[in-house]
Amino acid sequence: MKNFMIEDDFWEVFPDTKIGIILCKNIDNTIKDNELYKNMLANAEKELAKHLKEEEFSNNRVIKVWRDAFQKFKTKKGARSSIEALLKRVYNGKHIGTINPLVDMYNSISLKYALPCGGEDIDTFVGHVRLTKAVGDEPFVTLGTDENAPPYEGEIVYKDAVGAICRCWNWRESVRTMLTEETQNAFLCIELVDDQRIEEFHKALNELAKNVEEHLGGTYQIFVLDRDHRMIKIGE
Repeated sequence: MKNFMIEDDFWEVFPDTKIGIILCKNIDNTIKDNELYKNMLANAEKELAKHLKEEEFSNNRVIKVWRDAFQKFKTKKGARSSIEALLKRVYNGKHIGTINPLVDMYNSISLKYALPCGGEDIDTFVGHVRLTKAVGDEPFVTLGTDENAPPYEGEIVYKDAVGAICRCWNWRESVRTMLTEETQNAFLCIELVDDQRIEEFHKALNELAKNVEEHLGGTYQIFVLDRDHRMIKIGE
């Protein structure tokens, strides 16, 4: 049995956070209609102005709440939340390219709602998955490199029994667990640190789950973890 759990050392720093999880089972993530996902991303990019109303990029609330969160734990210099990186790219006039259906879907939802979204292949997990503070020796290799770059001690990470899955909370993911066209069972997450956006958070979760079901088939379950609900079963 594989569980996902959020440990006490995380809640000590972020007691009001909510982590939304969508478990997608028996899906078909092969690309059938690339134009569909290109259009999905293009439409999401049009939502930029809604979230970035302040002239100074970093003064926008959707950016500031995550910069403040990243100040509360040890991070790699220059590390930013995934949503800041995504919004910054579009803000600078660049488009978000397609990768595979699941990634394209969660990127479009992330842009539309200005919330960090991510995903991993459940079948690549070894043992339980935890959102916790790193010990500092967890193996970690990210996309575009073959270099092992373990997290800092005290860094917020997702990890399993053999290494880190995502560093600096949602900054970089491991190639070992990333979603591919071969993925059949997926662990998707949406993270909320701004309690003023709970309605958007739930809308984002439901829309992402429905998109997966409509386009990739299979089944899904939605869970919301908080300090009173810290663990769910994610696989056998």
